[in-house]
Amino acid sequence: MTASRPLHVAIVGGGITGLVLAIGLRARGVSFTLYERASGFSEFGAGIGLSPNAEIAMTLLDPQLHAAFKEAVTPNGLDYFQWIDGFNTNDHIFKLHLGKDGFQGGRRSEILGAWAALVDQANVQFNKEVVSVEDPKDGPVTLHFADGTTSTAHVVIGADGVWSRMRTLLFGPEYRATYSRQYCFRAVVPMEGAVAALGEDRSSSRFMYNGPGAHAITYPVAKGAMLNVLVVVQDPKPWTTTDTDNQGKVSTDTGVANRQTTGRGHREDAEKVFEKWQATPRGVVSLLPETPDRWAIFDMLEHPVPAYNRGRIALAGDAAHAAGPHLGAGAGFGIEDALALSTIFAEVKDPSTVDSALSAYSKVRYERTQWLVRATRDAVDLFQWQGPDPNKGKDAATFGPEITWRFHTVWKYDLEQMQAEVKALYVAALGAK
Repeated sequence: MTASRPLHVAIVGGGITGLVLAIGLRARGVSFTLYERASGFSEFGAGIGLSPNAEIAMTLLDPQLHAAFKEAVTPNGLDYFQWIDGFNTNDHIFKLHLGKDGFQGGRRSEILGAWAALVDQANVQFNKEVVSVEDPKDGPVTLHFADGTTSTAHVVIGADGVWSRMRTLLFGPEYRATYSRQYCFRAVVPMEGAVAALGEDRSSSRFMYNGPGAHAITYPVAKGAMLNVLVVVQDPKPWTTTDTDNQGKVSTDTGVANRQTTGRGHREDAEKVFEKWQATPRGVVSLLPETPDRWAIFDMLEHPVPAYNRGRIALAGDAAHAAGPHLGAGAGFGIEDALALSTIFAEVKDPSTVDSALSAYSKVRYERTQWLVRATRDAVDLFQWQGPDPNKGKDAATFGPEITWRFHTVWKYDLEQMQAEVKALYVAALGAK
């Protein structure tokens, strides 16, 4: 669609949130340029599931966005999220109905590729790493890139992920993600091997295995040809990465200063954690490669930003409210952010009022997204039988209600009402000027 509105938006970051925002702006005729530091759109090939609220947001952003998602994902074997006592019995703890075709999963790379095809490449610039930004009282916002070039826009959205440079530029380095004391191993494995290890039933749909200090998740992707495997382990230690350079020297760091969130791992580390568990979750662990990457889970719980906007610059997705993956909602909330921003930018007739538009966006999105960060930490305590009452996660009578209200808070959100609220706040702000 040809842009017809006077506003020009710069999007920093070409992950899920940035790319979906670009598609939403395109559908509304809002001019934009997306800047990505990498040489192309890319995502790790592991699986991702997007919940019902995210699918509704996709449809409201652009029906083509939702259609491309549906083409890329794998239908569930059963429309239930199923939790298993992986430690004591290998039996169900609880089953939560997802709704028809709810919470479908696919490979991140395939979903991102399908969405990237909806964006005109003339509106995308790769190999653009932002190093500074200027937001003067007079004149446009200016982005400065590592290659020495600059670019201008009426408004800038930082959708550059958990290690957001835009967040640091906007609020300072003290507002940063920190280690949640959880790490994970991820893999996508051929279904034939998964069935041999787990059986057909446990390979056919979405399962989570709960137990002390760890949990594991499996679900089919690639139209059932592959099984996504996620093994999450509680970690009492600070995050460190240890590797050996070509001179045999070992280096260790915290991962905060240099954004290093992956380290070299070994399947035997997970095997030790799961050695007293039931056979099926131990089979899940056996599907990991011998030396998988160990992914640290960082979030914004300890140092949240005070708002998502300042002047004519705002944050979205993980840059604003990075949360762990344990409620399957981080990417979905980024898609919700993109819907709120697309909605309000379509209302802007005078670019000089864009700061009021961003204030409306921040007010509407802040409480819900900050809730997610805390709720995700609480959810992983339930899965791993931790927290003030470890027994809550072991029994359906206590686990079921606790996990249901959290997931329903994520899924059952009135996105059309959110759109109405952000518009109303913007209009009210214009009237007050």
